[in-house]
Amino acid sequence: MKRKASDSEEGWDYLERGITKLKRIFEGLPEPAFNLEDYMMLYTTVYNINSQPTYPLDKDSKQLYNNYKQVLEDYMPSKVLPSLREKHDEYDLLKELLKSWANHKFLVKWLSLVFLPLQGEGAYITRRKLPKLNAFGLSCFRDLVFEAIKDKVKDAAIALIDREREGEEIDRTLVKNVLNLFVEIDEGKMHCYEKDFEEHMLQDTGAYYSRKASNWILQDSSEDYMLKVGECLKKERGRASHYLQPSSERKLTDILEHELLVVRASRLLEEGEFGCRQLPRGDKVDDHSIICCDSEKSKNELGIGETLE
Repeated sequence: MKRKASDSEEGWDYLERGITKLKRIFEGLPEPAFNLEDYMMLYTTVYNINSQPTYPLDKDSKQLYNNYKQVLEDYMPSKVLPSLREKHDEYDLLKELLKSWANHKFLVKWLSLVFLPLQGEGAYITRRKLPKLNAFGLSCFRDLVFEAIKDKVKDAAIALIDREREGEEIDRTLVKNVLNLFVEIDEGKMHCYEKDFEEHMLQDTGAYYSRKASNWILQDSSEDYMLKVGECLKKERGRASHYLQPSSERKLTDILEHELLVVRASRLLEEGEFGCRQLPRGDKVDDHSIICCDSEKSKNELGIGETLE
């Protein structure tokens, strides 16, 4: 990549070879490092092609923009997606996802810099009101990769959370980074996180603690049962603070309180030994009640207070 492009035909050829080099580097294939000189030559090539008068207007600019899009639209399903689909272990899948996302952002960054002459005040992208380079690049990963594997990713994350509930030590940082990706890939909005992960995680949580409560209510005294409830609430708050989005904590504890307390209220009363029990809130045991019932009747019968906000 040492030869300077001097005309339009040579410029297009040079640009194609430069982009091929970039893709090979990101695929881990043998290739000299992409340095500042390479970047400047490619940028200059794009600038020169984009600056040439054409008929019809913007003919070359349109082709440059389409080339940028085509690179990503071809690369995502042919190279990135297969490497993710072949991962079946939860850890392998989530690690590969984070690696692919990081590599993709870096590739988009370089390509956006190379094609920068296409956007800016008065440039082709601005005039035609097209998606900007970086925004389009990141949306490609979401639409062509993440959409295809999001259910698998969601299932893997929930499986790790359940394994932690059973006492296994998991990589909390990995889970946190993956769940942050649900927000980042949605441009900072919460829709993807809530719809594609949180909704399913809460359903799984309800089913998990419903099974636990069914066993505990049969084998434990009311006092021992309430101690387990308090410990579960404490641990779930810890999980929420470590790797869930802040808005998930209240929803999570509501699920627990419903499955462990509200649904079991009648059985606890039948035990005849259930008085006013106090549970730990947060990381400390104090005299605050954190039991929340669906109705004032249940609350009065059990002799417990409302959850503190």
